[in-house]
Amino acid sequence: MSKFYATCGSHTLTISAPSARHAAMRLIDEVMAAHIWIYDDADLSEQDRRDHVVLEALLHLSTVVSVSEIGAGRREAGAFEVPQMIDEWHRLMTGISRMLTSSGIDAGRVLPELPTEVLGPQQPR
Repeated sequence: MSKFYATCGSHTLTISAPSARHAAMRLIDEVMAAHIWIYDDADLSEQDRRDHVVLEALLHLSTVVSVSEIGAGRREAGAFEVPQMIDEWHRLMTGISRMLTSSGIDAGRVLPELPTEVLGPQQPR
């Protein structure tokens, strides 16, 4: 795998990836990871989820992910349009959500629940 520098707006990622496109998608995934919760919310429609993802992309990303093998801020390895990358990421997250639901896995409960009681002695305030 090659080392790539992916840049989009103020976001930069240095990563080993099989291709420049994979590096660009990984940057999109890193930026959008905070919004995965929308795929667990059964009250949101498919259009609501898509609108949310597009709005967040407009707020936090520029229009192109530039990828380079030489250094950040260059694009000799490729320039990928953010709207197409966001659409692909959204379809991937939707597919994963459907797969988890159809297999009976509660996507919201993939991680263990946090303990409700404090373990250990309580410190005075």
